[in-house]
Amino acid sequence: MTRKTRVRFAPSPTGPLHMGGVRTALYNYLFAKQRGGDFIIRIEDTDSQRFVPGAEKYIIEALNWCGIVPDEGVDAAGNVVETASERHPHAPYRQSQRKPIYRQYAEQLVENGYAYYAFDTAEELGAKRAEMEANGQTFIYGQTTRMGLRNSLCMPEAEVKELLETRTDWTIRFKMPENRVVKMDDLIRGHVEVNTSTLDDKVLWKRADELPTYHLANIVDDHLMEITEVIRGEEWLPSLPLHYLLYEAFGWTDTQPRFAHLSLLLKPDGKGKLSKRDGDRLGFPVFPLQWTNAEGEVSRGYREDGYFPEAFVNLLAMLGWNPGTEQELFTLEELIGTFSLERVIKSGARFNADKAKWYNKEYLRKKSVSELTDLYMPILESKGINATREYVEKVVGLIKERATFVADFWDIAPYLFVAPTEFVEKDAAKFWKEENYTLALKAADFILAFEGEFTPEGLGAPLEEYIRSNEWPMGKVMNCLRLAMVGGSNGLGIADIVTLIGKEEFARRIEYIKSKLC
Repeated sequence: MTRKTRVRFAPSPTGPLHMGGVRTALYNYLFAKQRGGDFIIRIEDTDSQRFVPGAEKYIIEALNWCGIVPDEGVDAAGNVVETASERHPHAPYRQSQRKPIYRQYAEQLVENGYAYYAFDTAEELGAKRAEMEANGQTFIYGQTTRMGLRNSLCMPEAEVKELLETRTDWTIRFKMPENRVVKMDDLIRGHVEVNTSTLDDKVLWKRADELPTYHLANIVDDHLMEITEVIRGEEWLPSLPLHYLLYEAFGWTDTQPRFAHLSLLLKPDGKGKLSKRDGDRLGFPVFPLQWTNAEGEVSRGYREDGYFPEAFVNLLAMLGWNPGTEQELFTLEELIGTFSLERVIKSGARFNADKAKWYNKEYLRKKSVSELTDLYMPILESKGINATREYVEKVVGLIKERATFVADFWDIAPYLFVAPTEFVEKDAAKFWKEENYTLALKAADFILAFEGEFTPEGLGAPLEEYIRSNEWPMGKVMNCLRLAMVGGSNGLGIADIVTLIGKEEFARRIEYIKSKLC
């Protein structure tokens, strides 16, 4: 019987969600939706020492911004996502709320000989490590050392029972089988084999906080939540043999999920994992949303930097996956229809900040003038600009092709809203000379007297013909007029500017530059 596809994204609330984590969530989401399955968000908050307040809410809000909405899990307010009633038995979706579940499974492993109690203190383990390192050896708690340490494998039963009742710092460790080859299959990396002689006896459960480690919790929860595929980062690949052995120890091999381990997101130079420090150093965000830590330090976010969520999602999809065609722009629905793990690359994906901006620029171009105006109006209001929507739409329609972000609209053409009061000194010295501005002022008179269609197309050609017919230097005349309109020599075409701001405002700016520079 074919099982319904069920995948999960299981972040730890230890800080802001890295863009690599968002990509993992995205690939899980695409995989599930393509197969008509369920996408679950599970919060793995068993590491109480690294828990960061606000991190869970940040994670859910970031995924919602991207359109990666769970079928099951928790929402940003901390509530269980409302789904069909038959799915509710999988709740709760925070591991800290599932504490009673894990101990029984850990004890089951001990009873069946797959795990044991360990009573070694941190000091005792430190001393053993130092002793072995002094002899040129590497300490691993496992097959070659376990019988010389303090655990239930080599201690009298009565002493074990007493310590279990009186001590609160003991753990349950997995008993790694000796010299066995674990054969595994990965949906991205293919067949993998590892000999257990290289592996240690991992801690599965801790009496101190009565919480499991990742290894036990994720296996138990994936089984109980009926997960069919585990798609996660390659940092968990070394743990795959243990996870295979845990499924075997529990007798769950028939329902064991398939595994896929995603490659890392790399620095722009390809040398190492992409980190927050790289973003700080090179000037780009690595988090989807802005994050403020406990010390008040602010980390940039793609949302606050002006990226569209669909551009960010498209960017992430292409960082490690190749559709097999030349197409680069995909809507979320198109990604659902196209994505496949078979085309996910095994090697790391190098991040390119310029490419990220290119995606945003392409999505900005695809948006309507009305939608962009909705986004630009609040920016203008924050600057104290009171402009009609009709006028702003004309501006946006004129400059949208030049912008990468909506915030660029102001940087491109502030002079369409505010007349310049100062002039770029080097441009004024170069162009505002009597032999030039005298001609430019005559051209200004032509514009003010123009009675044809007052549009960029209607004015542009007659103005150029007027200058050309008088055999005036086109560039110098136009740059003088632009200096008056813009404050410098860089800007939109004269006909574009004049027909937008109108003859009255044009005349005011001409009079102002004459009073300042003539």
